Amino acid sequence: MRRPVRSRLSRHAPSILAALLTAVVSGTALASSPQVLGWVEKGLILPEQVAVKFKLDTGALTSSMHAENIDRFEKDGDEWVRFTVELEDVDTDEDVRTRLERKMVRDIKVRGAGGAEERPVVLMKVCLGNQMYEEQFSLNDRDKMNYPVLIGRRTLEKVGLVDSSKTFTTEPNCSGA
Repeated sequence: MRRPVRSRLSRHAPSILAALLTAVVSGTALASSPQVLGWVEKGLILPEQVAVKFKLDTGALTSSMHAENIDRFEKDGDEWVRFTVELEDVDTDEDVRTRLERKMVRDIKVRGAGGAEERPVVLMKVCLGNQMYEEQFSLNDRDKMNYPVLIGRRTLEKVGLVDSSKTFTTEPNCSGA
């Protein structure tokens, strides 16, 4: 006895629906694929618009920024930090030095070859590519490091993909920043 066409079609409906859904999702994924950046990019520290090299580091969880003379203090019942950012602008070769104050978001404990240390974490605005990000950065004296700003995985999730074979694939351009 032969089954009606309708029941054969309904038996295969889940497979057909899955195939159509996969095709639609794949097309959407290709149309909105994330940007791909190199492992080193030029970015801006805002609002000063200082152009520096950012290392996009998939091995770090939290982003980090060079800071000196870090002083903790209390303001309106909250913990704050005052710190100096002294960097060479890669566009102008000029040294830029500014003293900033930020409300602390939290402390992190960083373990390394020299032992463990606590670092304050603050919100900072940076420009990478054509996008501005306000992200958490741990503050640390990175004077002896090649890159004054390190972008960690928490921020990279929002930025896009990192191609370890490329560097300087984009110029920072955050209009209105």
